[in-house]
Amino acid sequence: MSTPRGVTGSILTSSTDGAAQTATAPFGHALVRAAEKNPRIVGLTADLGKYTDIHVFADKFPARFFQMGMAEQSLVGCACGLARTGYVPFATTYAVFATRRAYDFIAIGAALGRANVKIIAGLPGLTTGYGGTHQGIEDLALMRSIPNLTVIDPCDATEVAQATQVIADHDGPVYMRLLRGVVPVVLDEKTHRFEIGRAKLLRDGTDVAIISTGLMTGRALEAATELAATGVSAAVLHVATIKPFDRDTVSALLARFPRVVTAENHVVTGGLGSAVADLAVEAGLKVRLRKVGIPDVFCESGSIPYLVKHYQMGAPDIAAAAREVLR
Repeated sequence: MSTPRGVTGSILTSSTDGAAQTATAPFGHALVRAAEKNPRIVGLTADLGKYTDIHVFADKFPARFFQMGMAEQSLVGCACGLARTGYVPFATTYAVFATRRAYDFIAIGAALGRANVKIIAGLPGLTTGYGGTHQGIEDLALMRSIPNLTVIDPCDATEVAQATQVIADHDGPVYMRLLRGVVPVVLDEKTHRFEIGRAKLLRDGTDVAIISTGLMTGRALEAATELAATGVSAAVLHVATIKPFDRDTVSALLARFPRVVTAENHVVTGGLGSAVADLAVEAGLKVRLRKVGIPDVFCESGSIPYLVKHYQMGAPDIAAAAREVLR
């Protein structure tokens, strides 16, 4: 028997990776701030208001919130219709439901039609332990293959909040992965600025480069610290925007570092690692590349710490991959 979508408990609770600082519902609160400035912003969800943090918006603006029920195609279709009439719709659901059930509606209604729709996708990759039915492990590969669609994988609470405001101001369809609930704070909001299509060098180095996206950036920074303790200097480049891909910044990094590790909370096929590999080949750069991510499997059910260790996606695994490419 399937567990209902809204069931809580440890198996559906996102991991904070032991972060010293966290923020609660950064997307929901950022959407409220954006909506206070822009009355055209509306919110929709497919029976997942509380579990995608858009309930914060619904409580503040009940007349601008639409509960669509368990109907993701209708969710995206209605969002596209609202965009056509001048609204800025934010539609939330889980990544698996947005990409597996409503892919055609995103591709045709939102992307082909260039509708100003923002699709906010919860439970990306291994942020839930509830198995292959709920783990959105292949969504970046699917979404980055759609023309006209901006694809974003924020690092932490700081970037979720900043990206929410940026995409509210951006004219065009966006797919953004959501870190929900209690979310780690990795980046300093005073110094970090999210920009669509811009990768950020968070740490420079001399020996190896780690290119990361999403929550794996926090682990990449931890791995760089671990490597430094053993005399290995690692640069960390955070790529929050998977599409449009920051080819210039990534190319410049690859030209400096012939030894590279990519780290993503996604299958190693079709996501960040594939984008980096494609770029290296197209630019004629000789790079030794090791991908850290989910292997070509549907993942097991279990606790997040167990799954991260089982699929070798933690900071120690990124550090081990860096040592491997340096051999």
